[in-house]
Amino acid sequence: MISLPDYNAMNDADFRQTVRSFVEENYPDIPRHALSRLHWEEVKPWYLILSEHGWICPTWPRENGGMGLNAGKHLILIEEFERYGCARVNDIGPVMLGPLLLKYGTEAQKAYFLPNILSGDHIWAQGYSEPGAGSDLAAVRCEAVLDGGEWVINGQKTWTTLGMDANWIFILVRTDKTVKKQAGISFLLVPMDAPGVTIRNILNLELEAEFCEVFFDDVRVPADHILGEVNQGWTAAKALLGHERVFIGAPRLSASAMSRLKRIARRAGVWEDPVFRDRYVALQCDVMDLTDLFETYVDKLRGGEDIGADVAMLKIFQSELYQRISDLMMEVAEEESGLRLPPEADRQLHAAATYLSARPTTIFGGSTEVMRNVLAKAVLDLPS
Repeated sequence: MISLPDYNAMNDADFRQTVRSFVEENYPDIPRHALSRLHWEEVKPWYLILSEHGWICPTWPRENGGMGLNAGKHLILIEEFERYGCARVNDIGPVMLGPLLLKYGTEAQKAYFLPNILSGDHIWAQGYSEPGAGSDLAAVRCEAVLDGGEWVINGQKTWTTLGMDANWIFILVRTDKTVKKQAGISFLLVPMDAPGVTIRNILNLELEAEFCEVFFDDVRVPADHILGEVNQGWTAAKALLGHERVFIGAPRLSASAMSRLKRIARRAGVWEDPVFRDRYVALQCDVMDLTDLFETYVDKLRGGEDIGADVAMLKIFQSELYQRISDLMMEVAEEESGLRLPPEADRQLHAAATYLSARPTTIFGGSTEVMRNVLAKAVLDLPS
């Protein structure tokens, strides 16, 4: 296992320079500042470089092959990757499943799955959403029945990001229909090449296959492919969602969109226009407010505090702000806003790509409508 220094002991400025130098020296010849998700074969070189240097799992403990970063250092790493325009790797395993395995997995599960995530031999997808059970995950209907020493799975998952690139998927399944809906859910680990698994691509607004549907028809997996206890999957799901919504609410998307908006405004000749400047500054103030709110939750993670239902505010704020920035970008770009390809082959001037990528942000990770209901009920204690 790679021996890494204690990056948390470094001051932030030194760590930022370390990350910046690493990226500039090691980033491979793949697109930078991509405005849509790249597939596994495209980002594989970058994943393997990060793996080789022990940087693929930033938040995992060093004794488990990670960098051991606290939340503050992790944010710096994300910011520097964004600054350079690094492609986002297939990170469901490192970011989402890995921490759950460390917390809830058996020793045998950790010994098998963690090294395969680190090496890139296992690329994971997340199977949560279903038709009729997206933001309301407690309503999942995909079912698993224990038959001897195997779980038999039947049902469907949808909006599975880059599921066509994955060779494993973790899914929430209903394992008890007799109890309240949150209590009868389990968390299973399923190989995508198991007999009975069918994958069907879904085109996004940019006509790219970013998502897919996954169907399970009498799929059998060993009984020990359950993470945690039977019927206790909701606990693991909530822990994952709280962490996910903090980083979904990170200001990086809006901040990078503001940078693109400035370039587009200069190209359109309106950067010095006082009316445009008023609107730009108002959005910039919102980005600063979002950054402060994000830091509040990062401090909670840093201090080991639980993330409550109020994290929904962060996700709502970020997704709606990102859309408002993209709306102004389209207005400023005028006729170039309708281009399918970027002007001058410069991704930073492609208003339409930003606009389209901003549309689903108010849906994934919990739709805005559902998140507002969560705030109303769980935070403001309003009646249902």
